[in-house]
Amino acid sequence: MPLVTTGELVTRAAARHSAVAAFNIITLEHVEAVVAGAESADAPVVLQVSENAVRFRHGRLLPLARAAAAAAERAAVPVALHLDHVQSDDLLRQAPGAGFSSVMYDASRLPYAENLAATRAAADWAHSRSLWIEAELGRVGGKDGQAPLDAHAPGARTDPDEARAFVTASGVDALAVAIGSSHAMTTRTATLDHALLTRLSGALDVPLVLHGSSGVPDGELAAAAAGGIAKVNVGTALNIAMTGAIREFLAAHPEAVDSRQYLDVGREAMARTVAGVLRVLEASRPSADVHT
Repeated sequence: MPLVTTGELVTRAAARHSAVAAFNIITLEHVEAVVAGAESADAPVVLQVSENAVRFRHGRLLPLARAAAAAAERAAVPVALHLDHVQSDDLLRQAPGAGFSSVMYDASRLPYAENLAATRAAADWAHSRSLWIEAELGRVGGKDGQAPLDAHAPGARTDPDEARAFVTASGVDALAVAIGSSHAMTTRTATLDHALLTRLSGALDVPLVLHGSSGVPDGELAAAAAGGIAKVNVGTALNIAMTGAIREFLAAHPEAVDSRQYLDVGREAMARTVAGVLRVLEASRPSADVHT
């Protein structure tokens, strides 16, 4: 079916007190696995490409973006394209021409005032091109001589009052908040601060996003979706599934040299992981109807 927009999927999920899943893609196998998993779960999905993934592809955005768009247009479920964790203004400006409907602009490494100024400029530019824009805010340092604290550092938390001021001044369409998850977790042991999530949900009138969802157990993830998170980002879980399946295959077949054999099992493992996450989120929905 035709590409849908990230804003459409996230807004719809937020209205239903549920969440849409966004999966980071690196290879064509990632793309195919995410679409296959979404079709298996009969759920909408977001394919997202990070600035790190673009760097891995020698700075070339279009090859992976074109592949993702082609797969999305042939999918049996709604699929959107999102450009993730963008710090480069040059990459930001490539988003519309590469088929992306949304971008996460990441200036969270900067002190609050600089983060706000950079994000406001990015939001103005994005909105002038009809792009939906997400930003991120953790517990910001730079106060009383402290260095800025990364939004995914242990103990980082988003302050509701600061978040409300940031969203109002920046004009972003969604905000990724720090409530206990962390990027690149290889174990599902994160414990989320649901009381803080309730406060953030009450303080903000834009959809909330959870980064680092690979490390969040199913129950915590479902509770977050029901409690105000409208978009969950998953990346590391796919790489764990793919790498584990390939290792197991090669250990059992040391004579194998045809990369299609082990890439196939890796792709299938990622698709199962995608379907599993989507089913957790579907179970948290008040309504099972995902397409209307």
